[in-house]
Amino acid sequence: MLLAESALMVTGPSCLPEGNHMKTMNLKPATLLIASLAAMSSFVQAQTLDKILETNRITVSYREAAVPFSYRPAEHKPMGFAVDLTEAIVGDVRTRLNKPGLVVAYMPVSAQDRIPLLVNGSYDLECGSTTNNAARGKVVAFAVSHFYAGTRLLVKTGSKIKNYADLAGQTVATTAGSTNEKVVRKYSADHNLGMQFVLGKDYGESLALLENNSAAALALDDILLFGLRANAREPAALSVVGDTLQVEPYGCMLRKDDPEFKKLVDGTIARLMQSGEFERLYQKWFESPIPPNGVMLNMPMSDRLRANLKALSDQPEQ
Repeated sequence: MLLAESALMVTGPSCLPEGNHMKTMNLKPATLLIASLAAMSSFVQAQTLDKILETNRITVSYREAAVPFSYRPAEHKPMGFAVDLTEAIVGDVRTRLNKPGLVVAYMPVSAQDRIPLLVNGSYDLECGSTTNNAARGKVVAFAVSHFYAGTRLLVKTGSKIKNYADLAGQTVATTAGSTNEKVVRKYSADHNLGMQFVLGKDYGESLALLENNSAAALALDDILLFGLRANAREPAALSVVGDTLQVEPYGCMLRKDDPEFKKLVDGTIARLMQSGEFERLYQKWFESPIPPNGVMLNMPMSDRLRANLKALSDQPEQ
């Protein structure tokens, strides 16, 4: 089912600031979900570029609290590292299709609905904090990886929790539908820790579970934890701790079996990486003060990501 039009931010080129192309406008359930999405995808026949050309419209997604990738503070328009990547891709779509007046619709998505809404055609592209893994690769496609993250813990400063073993028998928050939930549940089972879990529908709600003492720790990708801490009411009251459980690649997500659109998206990411523009955007969002409060994440580019500026890999987590 398509979202109501009112859920979108729709804009046209004349409304944008100069140089800005984006306008503000567990059989197990997991197995059943993948099967249903695969079946659903057969109903979305039109290739993305053909669809955009016919309708003069592209719909892209954003996350409301995935700092610094994609977020929308207060009344601001969506912003972030992934939003900048999306804008670059939209710019290349405009050029490829010779559509300077292309309308852009910006749709909010969550961890739970981002894949179904992409598969059923509600939107066309997601660049954010979505992990490229083999299970998801059965129903969607991923572009060249633009970040590598690992699961860690956010706790209240002064807490005795320093690593996962300290959470034995305690409650851990994470976001429903995230890979972090699966990773930490498995770790707890493998190590007989008996963790209990509470799930937020998005990153902001997940953070609130920690802040209001509904959970002793929040488990998410490390970069998301740094972002949530930086933009929390009291950043010094929160600390990122724990070993990195696994390394996961993030990639822009698009519909499966659409080689022409994937080629365009991969081409945009490759161009940015090879020209130095990608590194400039990385410094802007990960090593400089960011809106709305001018906080700094102070997170230099990892060796893994720097290597991918040349390798241009789109491979899922291993």
